[in-house]
Amino acid sequence: MQDIKIKDESPHCSKHVLPLVVGGLTITCEDNMELMSRYPDNYFDLAIVDPPYGIESFKNIKETKNKIKNRFISGIWNDNYPTELYFNELFRVSKNQIIWGGNYFNLPPTRCYIFWDKMVQVENFADGELAWTSFDKNTKLFKYAWGGLSDGILGRNKKEKSIHPTQKPVALYKWILDKYAKQGDKILDTHLGSMSIAIACADYGFDLYGCELDPEYYKKGLERVQNHINQLDIFTERPKIILK
Repeated sequence: MQDIKIKDESPHCSKHVLPLVVGGLTITCEDNMELMSRYPDNYFDLAIVDPPYGIESFKNIKETKNKIKNRFISGIWNDNYPTELYFNELFRVSKNQIIWGGNYFNLPPTRCYIFWDKMVQVENFADGELAWTSFDKNTKLFKYAWGGLSDGILGRNKKEKSIHPTQKPVALYKWILDKYAKQGDKILDTHLGSMSIAIACADYGFDLYGCELDPEYYKKGLERVQNHINQLDIFTERPKIILK
């Protein structure tokens, strides 16, 4: 099987930031409004998004978090608070939605929340996170130990190192896909960040369309996805990814 060579086809990426189109993954470096504008109504079966909540800024972060922020490339991840136009477009292009931090936004009432219990207590960090969903189901609890960003190693998988301030474990996205998606669904993520969802979708065979606005986080996340997929080539006949 021939290797896949990825060419720079996105006008939003610099010559050093390349889009990824391999298997069921279509990942770009661009504004999420531009990505969604290309798709018709209800094109995606499920949107799983983690937009910035706008509740804090690196400029005002406490001393305990200052040690953490220095490990990350950029502080703009928390600056682009989603607008009403963003949510209107998100609801237009997707049939169902799961929105992390939905309790911070003005969203319709729902009886189906997801609560991720991190099972650890880290100073100045929440014990868990809440996601709003559009599903008419009971609220669900997901327990997964996640040590925050205090030591640079996240969760039970000691190889899953932190590359983004709001990084979530691959296991969380696999659990979500098991509970709320079915094979053949097209998944949307408008804030890819660390790209944990891309790894989960690659492993489970879902088609994912996603974007990340910050070129530095995009490159870091893309490298993470590429390394994961290339490692799977040892056991499968999937083509190896080569940046060109």
